[in-house]
Amino acid sequence: MLFNTNPVVEPPGTNPENPKIPPSETDHSKKIVTAKKVDALDTIQELGSTEVATAKSNIHVMTIIGQVEGHMVLPPQNKTTKYEHIMPQLVAIEQNPDIEGLLLLLNTVGGDVEAGLAIAEMIASMSKPSVSIVLGGGHSIGVPIAVSATYSFIVESATMTIHPIRLTGLVIGAQSSFDYLEKMQDRVNKFVADHSTISEEKWKELLFKMGELSRDIGTSVVGRDAVQYGLINEIGGLSQAQNKLNELIKANKESKGLRQ
Repeated sequence: MLFNTNPVVEPPGTNPENPKIPPSETDHSKKIVTAKKVDALDTIQELGSTEVATAKSNIHVMTIIGQVEGHMVLPPQNKTTKYEHIMPQLVAIEQNPDIEGLLLLLNTVGGDVEAGLAIAEMIASMSKPSVSIVLGGGHSIGVPIAVSATYSFIVESATMTIHPIRLTGLVIGAQSSFDYLEKMQDRVNKFVADHSTISEEKWKELLFKMGELSRDIGTSVVGRDAVQYGLINEIGGLSQAQNKLNELIKANKESKGLRQ
């Protein structure tokens, strides 16, 4: 029987028993290439592009899309905006001196009333100027979020569905339940009236209009009608919104300079 007495020489970086052996340059380059391929694959899957253009800007862009998710986790097939993701971002925007304005893009069907109102209240209370654009739709609780910005735009093809608060699931048929719903609706009504030029009477007229929405009460408002009613400030898209935000940022800087 023959035995091979020649020692087996492990290539550099492949001997697990001797970690002191440094990896070769070829192994290092392979790792870099593999990492780049993984990053590019992730970018394609998430954004549909191999490269993402990055530019330093004084404007932060935030999206409110799908359904505003509140205390209940929605099914995975739903496109959602989670309020626990949005609220820390708003705090960070307020604290970051490099960010001077907020551009808010909305295409939402609405969602959790309290979560939507919390987001709207935070946007409205920011010291930095903000501009919102309703794209596609800004329905239900999306209306208060749209009007919470310093200035609001809507594209001509977008719609905003205005309807009273609705609940799903078991509701106790007691007077206290109806009182609670009425108070919650009053909070929404007051916020919209305070942060837009629509009167509370006109808002309630749109809210309780019958015969327009199938099997429900309310109104579907299209772009120019939203401006005519005073819900939204102006018809416009991205370029108009960005120009307006730059104007507001400039005015905000000038007012701070006067105060100093």
